[in-house]
Amino acid sequence: MLAMRQTNYAKWAFALLLLVLSSNFLLYRSPLSDSVIPDETFWLVAGSLVDLAVVSPLLMLAAFRLSTKQFIGFIATGFIIARFLIPELYFEPFTFMFYIGIAFEALVLFAEIALLGLVFYHAPAIYRSIKRQNESPLFSVLPAVQERIKSNPLVTLVISEALMFYYAFCTWKKAAPESADSISLHKNTSAIAFYIMLIHVIVIETIGLHWWLHDKSFILSIVLLVLNVYTVVYCIAEIQAIRLNPLQVQNGKIYVALGLAKRIAVPIEAIDKISWGEKAEKDTLSFVAKDIEEADPQVVIHFKTPQTAILLYGMKKSVSKIALKVDDPEKLKKLLS
Repeated sequence: MLAMRQTNYAKWAFALLLLVLSSNFLLYRSPLSDSVIPDETFWLVAGSLVDLAVVSPLLMLAAFRLSTKQFIGFIATGFIIARFLIPELYFEPFTFMFYIGIAFEALVLFAEIALLGLVFYHAPAIYRSIKRQNESPLFSVLPAVQERIKSNPLVTLVISEALMFYYAFCTWKKAAPESADSISLHKNTSAIAFYIMLIHVIVIETIGLHWWLHDKSFILSIVLLVLNVYTVVYCIAEIQAIRLNPLQVQNGKIYVALGLAKRIAVPIEAIDKISWGEKAEKDTLSFVAKDIEEADPQVVIHFKTPQTAILLYGMKKSVSKIALKVDDPEKLKKLLS
């Protein structure tokens, strides 16, 4: 999962990256390729390899926050892309570089699989840690895993997917928390109805489109079927996550979540000020459930220092304030006071 750098240079780097990739694609895969490519192609192909395996990763590094492993991985990926982009006749003198890229990618894949094996090895300890924290799985699972295993994009993605399937299939008998320290965010909105309607639309569209595509392109029909089934599972998980994770004030923290898409747990002492009726600005993380009409938040909570919010698929975002709309604002005032 890549996070783009919040600078003007990052935007220019990304634009240049698109220019480099598109120019190389047009050079070898456009109708004009035969007339543009010279008879002696060695230095032309060498230049393309530099573009794809050196310049492009450097532009990626300028545009996105990359770890050392990700940067080296993009270099190896550049050699692999070059093999499939550049016609075999031209690429033949550089074939060994393709195999170097494949070998490195295989090594990285093996290391990632080993990390997943480490998750299963530590599963009993992770489970005990989750139980000790006495928090919703939405807030406790990732920290419990990261206690034992260094944060890794693949592990984070797999755990996020596991959370989705947990909420979709394992929470039907669970009741939504109702206590003096919890407040729902969705009951006075059409959030649940929106996802139910979306599920119906996807199911009807899947039946019709799959039937029509089946004879024309069997592979495409299967791909779309899998994507639609995944989307339905996600919508079911989102409904359950919204229902089972109201705003809570406990353990000295305020826990706020809106489905699987965003959540944050902030120590009470980290709150700087609470502004009722304040409009949400662009840099404010909004916890306002979907409704028929776009709703304004009731309160904006400012933090003394930036706090880390977890977004979809475990992506992290640093925020200085959050906007809330709850079903019982008076109860929230009492809890926050």
